[in-house]
Amino acid sequence: MKKVLYVTCSKGFKHDCLEFSHEVMKKLGEESGLFEATCTWEVDLINAKDLQNFDAVVFCTTGELPISAEDKLALLGFVLGGKGFVGIHNATDTFYQWPEYGYMIGGYFNGHPWNQEVGVIVEDKDHPATRHLGDYFKITDEIYEHRDWSRKYTHVLLRIDNSTVDVNKPDVKRPDRDFAMAWCHEFGRGRVFYTGHGHSKEVWGDERFQKHLLGGILWVMRLA
Repeated sequence: MKKVLYVTCSKGFKHDCLEFSHEVMKKLGEESGLFEATCTWEVDLINAKDLQNFDAVVFCTTGELPISAEDKLALLGFVLGGKGFVGIHNATDTFYQWPEYGYMIGGYFNGHPWNQEVGVIVEDKDHPATRHLGDYFKITDEIYEHRDWSRKYTHVLLRIDNSTVDVNKPDVKRPDRDFAMAWCHEFGRGRVFYTGHGHSKEVWGDERFQKHLLGGILWVMRLA
């Protein structure tokens, strides 16, 4: 059985959903029968020795996590060497001072202009993380926009339907108005999946989100 390390260390804003997210992560592993989840609030297992026990690392984190330069290299090497990395929602609000992390995950949080019901366009209807969602769905969530992010370097799975939000709000920063909500890409020999969904306990309890996240986790471990 595969092993997943789920890290929710918060050195910035701490989301209220995190404790519940531990329950969901364990449930996804148990019900799928495909992986066992180790859930932790700390980063002490992010090191070369302990990472050998895992097939994927999942972050739902904020801020500059207390990881040494050596352990940062271990995490990069873990993914580059063929393992998986998944970022959930605020994982892009992490490690601003470590550019290699931003390159690996695909970009950095640059504000959340909307916290409302939005329409989401499914760009890839065949990916394991999105094939249950149809062409389009609506969800209430906090919506991030990102900097240092480009379609040139990742494969977009979901994007916001701009007709369902006010793209002219003063705090909207992206000039191209391209608000991807989920993406994936290869990183060395490994795989990376990111979803911008997952702000609230309500979203974590949504079966659509759970299937979305499960599909991403299985994809990075090459099980789907």
